[in-house]
Order: sequence, then structure tokens, then C-alpha cells
Amino acid sequence: MNKIIITLAGICFMLSCSSSKNFRHSRKDSEESYFHKLKDDNTFFIQQYSDDPNYAYSPEKPVKVGGITEGPKNERRFLNALCGPNGEPIKYIRQGSCCHFKSDKALFGDMAPLDIYEIQYTGLKQKKFIYINMYDSDTLMVPVGLKLR
Repeated sequence: MNKIIITLAGICFMLSCSSSKNFRHSRKDSEESYFHKLKDDNTFFIQQYSDDPNYAYSPEKPVKVGGITEGPKNERRFLNALCGPNGEPIKYIRQGSCCHFKSDKALFGDMAPLDIYEIQYTGLKQKKFIYINMYDSDTLMVPVGLKLR
């Protein structure tokens, strides 16, 4: 009984310490930290556009939203910040996971998967897939061909 109470108290303490305004992610391989600011609770505030046509569209250059405790929500926060090239609202559909990679933040062992989202908007001629790494962090940027909402 005491173990259950201690466990529940620990969980409550961890949840009470979470912040909804900024997310700081540190990488073990450097002293660099990334702050992912929020526009609102469901949308990241992004200021940069990528000029790399493979950024986000390739498993070798995924978007790194970090924050494993809120990983799926961070993926949606990133996608919610985007719109089509002419301001069209986008829809996104999670297609699954793929492309395991080494990460010291993996839940089990040292390998973690990327998540794949298909994005859709009016006028899109060819399917687009965005690859997202919810384990590691880096500067968030708008992929080529998309804009900020």
C-alpha cells in the first residue's frame, strides 16, 4: 500500500512541475539547448524557414520536436503551425512509424522510430509525407513548399 501511495505522489509531483509555455530540450552530446516556444497550447511558435528541400520530407532530415513526455502532442504542435503554400489549411494523418535510428532518449534500448505524417491541402498534386523525431530536439523550421499558419 505504501509503495502505491509513494508512486502516485511521485507521479503527481512530476505532473505539477510541467510547463505549458516553453519546452527546453538539452542534448547530451553538447551544451546546446533548444527552447520551443508556444503560440498557444496546440501550436509551436516557429520563426525560421528551411531552404533544404529534404528537411522534414526525408527520414535522414526529420523535424526534431523533442520532449518525449509530450512527444505526440509536440508533433501536432509542429504540424498545427503550418499551412499550404497559399495559406491553405492543412490536414495531417499519422501513417505510422519507420526508420529506427540511434538515440540516447529512446524509450527502450538505444533505437527510436520516426513518425510519418501525410499532409493534405487543397491543390496538392502529389502526396507529401513529413518525418518527425519526437525524441531529439533541434531548431524548428517550416519545410520548403509550406508556410506558417
